[in-house]
Amino acid sequence: MASPRVVSRRRRRTQASSSKKKEKEDDTKCENCGSGDFGSKLLLCDDCDRGFHLFCLRPILASVPNGSWFCPACCSSNRRRRRSLSPSRFPLVQTKIIDFFRIQRSTEKAACQGTIYKKRRRARSLATSKKRRRRLLAFTPTEDSVRRLEQMASLATALTATGAEFSNELTYIHGMAPKSANCSDYEKGGMQVLSREDTEALNLCKDMMRKGECPPLMVVFDPIEGFTVEADKFIKDMTIITEYVGDVDYLQSRENDDGDSIMTLICAADSSKSLVICPDKRSNIARFINGINNHTPEGKKKQNLKCVRFNVDGEARVLLVANRDISKGERLYYDYNAYEHEYPTEHFV
Repeated sequence: MASPRVVSRRRRRTQASSSKKKEKEDDTKCENCGSGDFGSKLLLCDDCDRGFHLFCLRPILASVPNGSWFCPACCSSNRRRRRSLSPSRFPLVQTKIIDFFRIQRSTEKAACQGTIYKKRRRARSLATSKKRRRRLLAFTPTEDSVRRLEQMASLATALTATGAEFSNELTYIHGMAPKSANCSDYEKGGMQVLSREDTEALNLCKDMMRKGECPPLMVVFDPIEGFTVEADKFIKDMTIITEYVGDVDYLQSRENDDGDSIMTLICAADSSKSLVICPDKRSNIARFINGINNHTPEGKKKQNLKCVRFNVDGEARVLLVANRDISKGERLYYDYNAYEHEYPTEHFV
């Protein structure tokens, strides 16, 4: 079986049969974004020879696929090629996604899903039982399981491209801050406690993720913003989007770090106890949600999430929560600075 071709002077899966063909491939541009950059990610259709970046395809491809590859237009116009991409080959992709996100396998799938939806209904009833106090809502996954796999594949692509592995929990690494250092009592001025009902909603989100029911989000690639996140269905105000996770470290150890995704976890009166979350090696979709330029009215209008730190059973946790209704296709943005107003955002798009 032939291997797909990628445009790259350093790495080619299939050599061109002639020098003219090689020159043509070197000049190939992506049909979606018009750029010829990232040659190793520029995949050539085995029928029409047009180029497509792996990250410009929908759904995004996590890696160069095995065997022949045909672009969406050629697949639509030829039944034989559609059969080559039939569901009979899909379990292989599904297995890779399951392993990447360490999704819990269960032979009692229907019973498992029934439990999840039963809990979700209970969470919604808790959220509406007292109208005077706004409750956090667990996200509602996309019902189509194939679409959920596409959403997870887009995140897997972004994490792989940035050299990170998936984690949906705060991680404590030897040589960095220990778990015992994460004490919400250290927070200067105190930290709001996550209520019992809101904790149940958060735990429900975690449980759904472990079972392969992800939030309805799609990671896309923008030539200017890089990897960014879009809502893949309507999201209601006060919905928990995700927890901000990564390696926990002391702020004083990261003062000269040039990473642009470091998040404050604890801002302590004693600066030696202040903690930050570093998502460069282990992270989830929160890493790819962009911040606003809070120095411009246009930037502030884009904000549709809020970043909130909570005391959860004595530990500090950071949640990204919808601060208004979010339409399908809308990109997600929040204010990096939150309470501190220290991070420079004038250069943000």
